[in-house]
Amino acid sequence: MSQYIDREITPLIQEAHRYFPVTLITGARQVGKSTLCRHIFGDYRFVNLEDITTRVKAMDDPKGFLAYLGPRAIIDEVQNVPQLFSQIQANVDADPSLRYVLTGSCNFALMKTIGQSMAGRAVVFNLPPLTLGELGRERVAISTDELMFKGAYPGVWADGKPPKFFYPSYYTTYIERDVRDLLRIGNLSAFDKFMRLMAGRAGSEFRASALAVEVGVSSPTINEWVSVLEASYIIYPLQPYFANLSKRLTKMPKYYFFDTGLLCYLLGIETHEQLFSHPLRGQVFENLAVNQLVCKRINSGKPNNLCFYRETSGREVDVLRESPVGLEAFEIKSGATYRTEFKANLEYLEKTVPNVVAATVIYDGESYPPSPLNIREV
Repeated sequence: MSQYIDREITPLIQEAHRYFPVTLITGARQVGKSTLCRHIFGDYRFVNLEDITTRVKAMDDPKGFLAYLGPRAIIDEVQNVPQLFSQIQANVDADPSLRYVLTGSCNFALMKTIGQSMAGRAVVFNLPPLTLGELGRERVAISTDELMFKGAYPGVWADGKPPKFFYPSYYTTYIERDVRDLLRIGNLSAFDKFMRLMAGRAGSEFRASALAVEVGVSSPTINEWVSVLEASYIIYPLQPYFANLSKRLTKMPKYYFFDTGLLCYLLGIETHEQLFSHPLRGQVFENLAVNQLVCKRINSGKPNNLCFYRETSGREVDVLRESPVGLEAFEIKSGATYRTEFKANLEYLEKTVPNVVAATVIYDGESYPPSPLNIREV
């Protein structure tokens, strides 16, 4: 039986919904958008446009379809019927008391349509996978390896689906449905190779030209595929920090996966026990930590303001976060035993960048705020 998990973004959605006739909630497939909407707006009529019969009715007669739904409605996977947007605009212009809650899992079509027809009428939220805070202390009182392997999709935690079944199914469905629709390609073997190479480079500097050589496609194709992964909420970038420093800084972004369970699957990790000695365990741990920082911003309705510091010499600090008073710096280490050298790059940064106001080590041992900090307390 599915167990509902409270989402941190809920109060923000409820507040904004009072002021805007249209609320759009985006996010990856199976991240919990439908469940969240039906929980918050339990008395609203619900329709899912993944259902072919419902979709045809909406496409054939948008005006009649919305009239059937009434003044309060949840329309799931709305990107499947873009014709609805212009009619929703006309309806809310005529009657601002109407309330539509829309969900979608493809950012390309949604953002273009919202920008053109819903300006001033819609508020947009992105629902990320579950955070450790949402899961709660009781659920995350397991080994960190198991935590990373299970990932953060509600299907694993709320529905009890084993990761070894959930992620292969999720990936196959994503490839066969979303990627084919967005890229219109028949042979997906090259894209599959690209996905697995991206997993191996999670948290590393991204170079399209290097990936293009390994996959056997052009650099523009690699960049297009990266855009598809971003648009479907599979990965997100961290941009490098720029400042007027005498040091030469890198210009390439790093990419992280929104979910470490999917990342583990793409890396070929079949059990959480395999993570303990896996050569990329540190990267998976870093991905988990960065996700907590990014999702905290998303769940507060704010854009991702994280970046990283890296000099061409190789000196690096994993995450910088802008704050009203300056930069907060985070160094991420997967070890369970704290060592003073964990702070070496943070101390260097404090001497190099003048507006660093806080420096924290995130690692897998006991918390002693402000530094170091256990991964579960991020």
